[in-house]
Amino acid sequence: MGVLVVQHLREEGPYAVGEALAAAGLRMRPCRVWAGDPLPENLAGVEALVVMGGPMAAYSDDGFPTRGAELELLRAALAAEVPVLGVCLGAQLLAVAAGGTARTGSGAQVGWGEVRTRAAAARDPLFTGTPERLRVLHWHADTMELPAGAVPLASCERYPAQAFRVGGAAWGLQFHLEADEAAVDAFVAAFPEEAATAPGLREAAPVELAALAPHRDRVFGRFAALVAARAERTATRTFFTPKAAAWETRFAADGPRYQAAVARLGLRPGQTALDLDCGTGRALPALRAEVGDKGTVLGVDVTPAMLVTAAREGRAGLLLADCHRLPLPPGAVDGIFTAGLLDHLPDPTTALREWARVTAPGGALLLFHPSGRAERARRHGRPVSPDDPLGEPNLRPLLDGSGWQLDRCQDASAYFLARAVRTC
Repeated sequence: MGVLVVQHLREEGPYAVGEALAAAGLRMRPCRVWAGDPLPENLAGVEALVVMGGPMAAYSDDGFPTRGAELELLRAALAAEVPVLGVCLGAQLLAVAAGGTARTGSGAQVGWGEVRTRAAAARDPLFTGTPERLRVLHWHADTMELPAGAVPLASCERYPAQAFRVGGAAWGLQFHLEADEAAVDAFVAAFPEEAATAPGLREAAPVELAALAPHRDRVFGRFAALVAARAERTATRTFFTPKAAAWETRFAADGPRYQAAVARLGLRPGQTALDLDCGTGRALPALRAEVGDKGTVLGVDVTPAMLVTAAREGRAGLLLADCHRLPLPPGAVDGIFTAGLLDHLPDPTTALREWARVTAPGGALLLFHPSGRAERARRHGRPVSPDDPLGEPNLRPLLDGSGWQLDRCQDASAYFLARAVRTC
């Protein structure tokens, strides 16, 4: 796991971004495309994607052989809601990946200059608390048209697109907020002709950076904290997002086993059922059949792409949420069904307590998998682990300490099923 940092030029490194990531305990995975490092084919194991600046054009492959692959990574990150930070060229690539455009500007903008934060910045996870006027380091000649739905966060009169957010976890910065004194020295050395158009740029750096640093460090500190807090969720989304479109076809044969398992939950007409980690919603029709037209069926998943596929299959009652923090009041549901989830959670106890919170006393929890523990271990070429939380000696005390009482556990070759009741 780590933060993938795409660097197009030796001098245009992460600087203050890297310091913030390190301070949050995050590991950087540098991809120095200028030195020939290959881009990964997918985002497996990537906790966040940071794309730095460079002299290339975001709108042309000329002199930019990795452009297409970088755009694909950015699109994949947006689809899976992997946290993204794009700086200068990286911001322009983010805009293009999200459906906007990049183009040549009206001339180079180089040197210290003011940007104004927009109204939306006051509510933004990174920019809230940033002053209305901020002096930053500009160093670009290209610009962009933001995609539909992007949230502008900062602008200036000459180049309005200075900072923006796409969705809930992707930010683009046209200016070089990452700059520290080492960055300024490197830029001046790498681009002396451009630096010459901004007299006093290097000499003004200490004063300018002293004023900028608190805001810079706060923005990047918040980004790093967001990446760290969402690491487990990001891993789940990067795994399942590419598989979502074919999920129904791949596991179509499991339908009858899901129906039989749902029947063991013991739901009655008019009750409320919840499918946690519902994926494409394969269990939702069976749950609906149990509670009838007057009942309620909800499907919760953390991966947006899975819910998009579920909606295409005609399944309703879908919620995008983390199973550790459900957007439901206490006692809201009468039964919870979940398949292949508990043993993949980093903190099963916290999850089970949350599931107990939203379940009415006497309600049921059904843990299911369409193959037994021994069969799954065999497929993965390993023995059954004695620490497996689904093993009855581990599962019973785990449930007892989380508001549940185990009343049935069956670990057959063709399926695993455990049913527990919500204690008062």
